[in-house]
Amino acid sequence: MTERPADIEDFVPGAFEDMLRTVEELDTPDGYKAELIRGKIVVSPWSKLRYKRVMKSLRRQLEPHAPEGHDVDVAPFLFSIPGTERAFGPDLHVADESAFDAEGRHADGAALSLVAELTSVSTKDADWLDKLDAYGRVVPVYLVLDMQVQEVTAFWDPSPKGYRSRSTVPFGRSLHVPAPFDFDLDTSGFVIPTEDTDNESGEQGAAAASS
Repeated sequence: MTERPADIEDFVPGAFEDMLRTVEELDTPDGYKAELIRGKIVVSPWSKLRYKRVMKSLRRQLEPHAPEGHDVDVAPFLFSIPGTERAFGPDLHVADESAFDAEGRHADGAALSLVAELTSVSTKDADWLDKLDAYGRVVPVYLVLDMQVQEVTAFWDPSPKGYRSRSTVPFGRSLHVPAPFDFDLDTSGFVIPTEDTDNESGEQGAAAASS
């Protein structure tokens, strides 16, 4: 499979629950995930290996500040976002542990207190557009770690029209993560060596040329 996400074009759109059941039953290759984005089932790769250090740092910093009964994890779980007919598998999530007592393969997105997405060439558009719109109606805090430009944005204060507030800092500066976490995130460990950033840019250009 390619680096770019792939739509399942031969799937006939139906009721959201039917599509969600199809996603749950889909046998994706190792290292790939299936999500419901813009009314389509989209298969894309999980985060790059070199992002693990960043996710580990983010997880360790979030854990002491997570709401009581909420778990911070990077496991590949699918969350159905209420009222949006979307289902995403975020790179990192903080959610009420009770959400995982349910049967089935997807959790209720209403249990989320925070999600974080680390952008790549294959996911950047979805992270900044469709996911931002859907998370912004339900999830208290959304962190977008833009790995191409090396900056992090916090969105908070969700509403029926999306997040009302945002703040952006370059990697290396602290970012305040708002309630219910309310702490300053140290992003100094998020910086990726210059050659990796250049590789991302090259991949993006190649992907654009082939599309």
